[in-house]
Amino acid sequence: MNERPIKVAIIDNSLDPNVYTPVAHWSKYFSVPWKAFRAQEGNWPSLKEGFTHFLLTGSEATILEKEKWVSEEMEFIREVVAAGYPLLGSCWGHQLLAVTLVGEGTVRRCHQPEVGWIKIEVAKPSFVLGEAEDFFSFTVHFDEVYRLSEKFEILASTSVCPIQAFQMKGQPVWGIQFHPEIEISEARDLLQRLINKGVPTAEYFQKVLASSPQDSGRIKTIVQRFLAARPRETG
Repeated sequence: MNERPIKVAIIDNSLDPNVYTPVAHWSKYFSVPWKAFRAQEGNWPSLKEGFTHFLLTGSEATILEKEKWVSEEMEFIREVVAAGYPLLGSCWGHQLLAVTLVGEGTVRRCHQPEVGWIKIEVAKPSFVLGEAEDFFSFTVHFDEVYRLSEKFEILASTSVCPIQAFQMKGQPVWGIQFHPEIEISEARDLLQRLINKGVPTAEYFQKVLASSPQDSGRIKTIVQRFLAARPRETG
């Protein structure tokens, strides 16, 4: 696979762009060309458009109730992985990677939802997370990846969520459950918009807004390393 300029395809899995804006959160860290595609509208990039890296954003949806566009995205993911391109899934995108590449039954409802700024415990040094140093990051999820096959390596965890980050062995494919791309002020605004929308989980968000935030800024390392990843040769 010939070396070519970095170009990122962002698969935007948000449902209501007036509430959740993952493209804005992620793209501010990209100093390279990028283009966003709305998954809910069945809008997918072509592997012939010169994209070198693919990002799957989070979503207000639950992976446990899949609509047609989710099945289409799963097919697209299989194409990207088979072609050897670097691929990063965040939150819902992390869960979608697990379901797509391992199978149904890899994601469940959380026994204890994680909302707010939490400590991510890094298991080992890795390409995308960097050194084995714990860090704090914003997170909000009510589903979780709870099992993987031997083809995957767990990179990070928390006390209540054992699979916070993973890599597909021998592949430039990573999933992260947390939201390092959402800065403190953005997280507060997002939670308030969700509360205003009247979501049934509002009480979790209200508690977090009354808490003290702590963010280690690991997003810069993650983006820098992800963009440094090169496609796997597929012969």
